[in-house]
Amino acid sequence: MAGRNTIATSPLPAQKTKLSDHPASANWGDRIFYNLVRLSALFVIILSSLLVIELFHGSWEAINKFGIGFIWGTTWDPVKEEFGTLPTIIGTLVKSLLALIIAVPISIGAAVYIAIFAPKWLRGPLSYLVESLAAIPSVIFGLWGLFVLVPIVRVIQIWLKGHFGWFPLFSGPAVYGVGVLAAGIILAIMITPIITAISRDIIRSVPKSQMEGMLALGATRWEAIRKAILPYCRVGLAGAVILGLGRALGETMAVTMVGGNAFALITSLFDPVHSMASQIASEFSEATYSLYISSLIYVGLVLFGITIIINILAQILIWKISNGKVGIIE
Repeated sequence: MAGRNTIATSPLPAQKTKLSDHPASANWGDRIFYNLVRLSALFVIILSSLLVIELFHGSWEAINKFGIGFIWGTTWDPVKEEFGTLPTIIGTLVKSLLALIIAVPISIGAAVYIAIFAPKWLRGPLSYLVESLAAIPSVIFGLWGLFVLVPIVRVIQIWLKGHFGWFPLFSGPAVYGVGVLAAGIILAIMITPIITAISRDIIRSVPKSQMEGMLALGATRWEAIRKAILPYCRVGLAGAVILGLGRALGETMAVTMVGGNAFALITSLFDPVHSMASQIASEFSEATYSLYISSLIYVGLVLFGITIIINILAQILIWKISNGKVGIIE
């Protein structure tokens, strides 16, 4: 009997499909939805481009006169028409970093308590309170900081200078209450509800099996949170911190009211500080000639550039934390 010739067949390799490979022409609903989301993405790009173009147009006179040296210039003299913005750059970054140092541990701790430890009857009111604090206007925080926080900070400054005056950060020439420390604390209070609310939702989205598995293996609740919950949602927590940092960088009124508004390089936490946003807000109405206005818009352009750089660094950080698994849906 003649032998049968058998042909070995192997399954075809699975092809990777992308969302963009499916045309939006399947039906009218898909087509409309596809075009709407594409227009939304284009709108964001166009809006950002128009913003950059307008900033460049408004600051072009200052760019032509001062060039890139405007960034490290330390003189701001409208009378002599000399402008530089290094002190405000440093003030903006220092107060924002101080706010993060204070706010992040408190925010993550509060989020863990609300999401895991708080009883059900308390979880709702606490969540509502946190979200309400995030919605309070910055001018309200500024008034509270000026009349309540600044006197308290003045007492803290006197104590710190009396006991740790040998340390450069606490060696300010005078104790005013207003300054870098007050600005950092008020910003920490303002960004804490934002980071807490987002972190709470992220922690609550972690599957219960993550924590239950650790507890079943004999871990304590703290060990389960530290080794299972927080690592699982570390990317989302990093994103919440970045959103808080963005709020701190661009905050205007509260910092204007408690920062001291002194244009000088800061050397201690007691020095008055003038951030970039507060400088624009406090001086724009007083700008009486075109170069002055252009220089203030140039400050806004530099602030926009700093924000973009920080966001790019944050995306790189998130990408590394997630091992490159963020933003690759195909």
